[in-house]
Amino acid sequence: MSSSKEYLDYILDCLSLCDEVSYRAMMGEYILYFRGKVIGGIYDDRFLVKVTEVSRRLLPDAPLEIPYEGAKEMLLIEDADDREFLQTLFLAMEKELPSPKKKSK
Repeated sequence: MSSSKEYLDYILDCLSLCDEVSYRAMMGEYILYFRGKVIGGIYDDRFLVKVTEVSRRLLPDAPLEIPYEGAKEMLLIEDADDREFLQTLFLAMEKELPSPKKKSK
């Protein structure tokens, strides 16, 4: 099942306090970037974020979900309406995530 554009728009609205959020469509799903770093995605109309030390601490009860077969588990965001929390989460996670790799020519 692919994710809907309507669900993407809803999540982007929930992330409205976060600057520099972007996305890229990939095979019917959406990868989410924060300040150029992959932070999560939307898979089968589920909002998932990468597992990091801080995401585990801030989301202690979040279920682990597999976005697609063969992928690493990610944390399910069940309450995306809390914009302030999402801003806190993204700002904290961004510090732990690796910078994008430079593309070789």
